[in-house]
Amino acid sequence: MQSRKNSFSIFNLILFIVMAFVILICIVPFIYMIALSFSDPAAIMQNKVSFLPVGFTTAAYKQIFTYPNFFKAYGNTIFYTFFGTLIALCFTSTFAYPLSKKFLRGTGTIMKLVVFSMFFSGGLIPTYLLISSLHLTGTVFAILLPFAINQFHLIILINFFKAFPHELEEAALIDGLGYFRIFTQIVVPLSTPALAAIGLYTAVFFWNDWFNGLIYLKSSQFPVMLFLRNIVNGTATMGDGAGSADMSVIGISIKAAVIIVSTLPIILLYPFLQKYFVKGLTIGSVKG
Repeated sequence: MQSRKNSFSIFNLILFIVMAFVILICIVPFIYMIALSFSDPAAIMQNKVSFLPVGFTTAAYKQIFTYPNFFKAYGNTIFYTFFGTLIALCFTSTFAYPLSKKFLRGTGTIMKLVVFSMFFSGGLIPTYLLISSLHLTGTVFAILLPFAINQFHLIILINFFKAFPHELEEAALIDGLGYFRIFTQIVVPLSTPALAAIGLYTAVFFWNDWFNGLIYLKSSQFPVMLFLRNIVNGTATMGDGAGSADMSVIGISIKAAVIIVSTLPIILLYPFLQKYFVKGLTIGSVKG
């Protein structure tokens, strides 16, 4: 018994060290970016910045906010993230629930098609031709609709729905509820942890996406990631082209500020959803 306890303690220690190492890998670069964004360009040029700002200044952030249409691009990203996540949750959950029922015919064939499409896609050019033929280019639907269903998220929800106690649905059927009302009034409210996890992944995707906006949208519809990418590229080109070390270093400071501005909202969103991840560990239990 004592040896088993010691081995368990050693395992916990190793696990703690590995987790601490992973956390450091994620946090240290972010702290360094924060220090760069608030540091004086001269201190950056002299490599004096480590994990604390040197010559504290907010010039990089002021420079970003002076660009025209910055807040419009931020509003576009909020719109794409909110409605894209909402549409994805509705489509994915509605598709996953019937596929979780073994008594329905054809579910196996549909699942094979889902898995096949997860590994093999039509490619960039056929996808663009399809969206263009549907007259979606230049509209917000070019961003929202093509990503309404993610195959990986669909499989997660299918397995989650399969773990539901059958007694709940049987009792609801006896009470006269149909499958649609069972899905909307019983299954969806009890699936909050799974939907929150998938919703977070989807929101991160829409928030970070810039490539699809570059292909399908007009300049006035650009998301903030694409808008800030253009700022960073323009700043770097201007600094290198002018041959000025100061402009190059200011570009580094602005790049760091861009990273902070673009990632901070998603980081702040996670604590509000963390409780649903914890709740997801016990949501499938049946109390006697």
